[in-house]
Amino acid sequence: MQKITKAIIPVAGWGTRRLPITKVIEKSMLPVGNRPLVDYSVQELIEAGVTDIYMVVSNTEPCQVREFYSDNIVLNDYLISRGKGDRVALTKTLPEHVKIHYIAQDANSKYGTAVPVAMAAEEYNLNEPVIVYMGDDFIWNPEGESAATSLINSLQSETDSAILGVEIPKEKVDKYGVLEVQDGKLTNVVEKPSVEEAPSNLINVSKYILSADLLQKIVAYVNEHDFGPTDQEYMITDPIDDYIKQGQTMRVASTSGQYLDGGSVEGWVHANNVVCGVKEA
Repeated sequence: MQKITKAIIPVAGWGTRRLPITKVIEKSMLPVGNRPLVDYSVQELIEAGVTDIYMVVSNTEPCQVREFYSDNIVLNDYLISRGKGDRVALTKTLPEHVKIHYIAQDANSKYGTAVPVAMAAEEYNLNEPVIVYMGDDFIWNPEGESAATSLINSLQSETDSAILGVEIPKEKVDKYGVLEVQDGKLTNVVEKPSVEEAPSNLINVSKYILSADLLQKIVAYVNEHDFGPTDQEYMITDPIDDYIKQGQTMRVASTSGQYLDGGSVEGWVHANNVVCGVKEA
């Protein structure tokens, strides 16, 4: 199995779909159970062998994500003084061998899924395969193989990239980008097709492994295009499409896990019900 030790997680943005609560809680920090949304992805990546995580955060203070992954000495001292020292371990959100690097993104700059990936790659001169996850959704599969491990296992060479496909009922595909697959490789992502025209019932949930070459193509795409700050999104699927058309390989990995999206109120409530074992009506 190929070893990948670096991952990028974009967590910037106001989370406008979740207002008004995102006035005071960052969208990736909304709780699912007693953990924030983003932590489900972070812990999964760590278990898959990632040791360096590059988080692209908003350029506002305080940064709740940064605070969550930092030691809270005042809290630790309080727990010890109250005879609750056994709970200090619960405040340790990162193992010692893992480091999170932070990159601040201006809310008024270019936007879209390609932008934070390019920012992290340039800021830290990344020139090797990386995993890319979003900060407000995750795959729930406590009894099976993680999505990150499935992505890594799908690679057949160091030059391959990979995308995770999640199977959904065919009648719901018109709300998503749908994967067109041939011989286990991605040939196209069809955005919100009709049920009749959908090439499959595998949807894109923005979880990738980007080869070093594809990563640099994303950097070039963001730097060489000027759509204006609010005119058009810099979508990561655009350079991925060019990458495929040039004959490069993007493997399609599958998962038996459940895709949980905290980006909407309904999705967030559903995620809490699933994780906490609550049966929905």
